[in-house]
Amino acid sequence: MDLFEGNSSNKKSLDGPLWHQPLATRMRPQSLDEFVGQSHLVGEGKMLRRLIESKHLSSVILYGPPSSGKTTLAHVISREINADFVQLNAVLDGIKELKEVVKAAQTKIRLRQELTLLFVDEIHRWNKAQQDALLPHIESGTIRLIGATTENPFYALINPLLSRCQLFELHPLEEEDVRAMLQRALLDDERGLGKLPIELEEDALNHFAQYASGDVRNALNALEMAVKTTESKEGERIKIDLATAQSCIQKRTARFDKTGDEHYHMASAMIKSLRGSDPDAALYWMGALLESGEDPEFIFRRFYIFCSEDIGMAEPYALNMVHAAHQAFTRCGMPEG
Repeated sequence: MDLFEGNSSNKKSLDGPLWHQPLATRMRPQSLDEFVGQSHLVGEGKMLRRLIESKHLSSVILYGPPSSGKTTLAHVISREINADFVQLNAVLDGIKELKEVVKAAQTKIRLRQELTLLFVDEIHRWNKAQQDALLPHIESGTIRLIGATTENPFYALINPLLSRCQLFELHPLEEEDVRAMLQRALLDDERGLGKLPIELEEDALNHFAQYASGDVRNALNALEMAVKTTESKEGERIKIDLATAQSCIQKRTARFDKTGDEHYHMASAMIKSLRGSDPDAALYWMGALLESGEDPEFIFRRFYIFCSEDIGMAEPYALNMVHAAHQAFTRCGMPEG
């Protein structure tokens, strides 16, 4: 069965992506009104929304976890301010590609008075020289920059670049935001699954929203997988129950990076739980660290520091206990350790 059968004119979105693209790509918001989440930035009366609606947006840095909507927001902004959208990936592109973009932008300004919005994904991957190359073109107004990063910009980006850009932090999407996007995909008969007779049980919808861990792309991909793999006879509805949803998302996505902010957030939460005499919370955060792939040696180092700095002479044997536990773990290894 062709999931997207019908008139070929219905196989394109407002921006022209073809029908064969993943559901998450087709459902990418096209305007501020369609954008879900980040109400602290783009809600009615908020600063970023006012800047966009005034058409006087300067260069900005969007900082937030993966799948929080940085790339989508950049696309939306380019449409709202009627700018030509050009994207570079800091992993693949460098100064050569930047020079080509700047040259084209200068031509557009001279011939058509058209603004170029340059979106640099993973901008923290660019070294100092590459980031420096952006500065004169931002100052001259040749380009408007939107840089996206998952790293703390105060550590990952150079100060001259930060001083020329406005910084906006995006938060992980809430469960309600993911649920809203799933329901929109089910109802949208142009870009989504609205033309299909889908019956999604409430428990299945809740499972998709909860286990996506704020990742709309993950939730939409799981929904699309469920629809494609659920058999139904001609004329019958495609019924997606909880068991089907569980088979499509079996495990929550852990937001963790061994060298990023989440690494230190979890470790800090574990130590603060110990300081607050909350062993259950401490065990939870230690389990979260291990589940996310943290090196147990790092956890033991934190325990050594905690025993020395926080407990000290209040319990002199605490350090010996951690040392003995460390030796036992080293001999046994995971998972018995």
